[in-house]
Amino acid sequence: MTCANGFSLAIVLSAANVNDHLMLPTLLDRVRPLHGRAGQPRRRITTLIADKGYDYPSVYSELRQRHITGYIARRGTRDKVTAGRWIVEQAFALLHQYRRPAIRWERRTEIHHGFLDFAAALICWRRLSNRTR
Repeated sequence: MTCANGFSLAIVLSAANVNDHLMLPTLLDRVRPLHGRAGQPRRRITTLIADKGYDYPSVYSELRQRHITGYIARRGTRDKVTAGRWIVEQAFALLHQYRRPAIRWERRTEIHHGFLDFAAALICWRRLSNRTR
């Protein structure tokens, strides 16, 4: 999950044959308060943009319980609701520029998750260091 700037907010590993919509509650639980601006940090997500893989009634009820506005394209249609989806695709492309997170070679999930977190931290560091120059 990324924010609107493309920074990774949370990363969750799953098996290759698990549908994305089943991992959404775990992913939403992993998001921490967002710091950085003056005042109180934001405690929750307000908007979620997702692709057609999340168009299930359980996802809509989960978002409703958490008071999140969801923009999800409908399955079986050519909806253009997910105009901001390119941000997530760019985050995937940046993660896959590193070889270790792109293909899972490790047997233990903790090691692979560590490589994913490290790659996400490097991407954030690069983006923030480019902004301060």
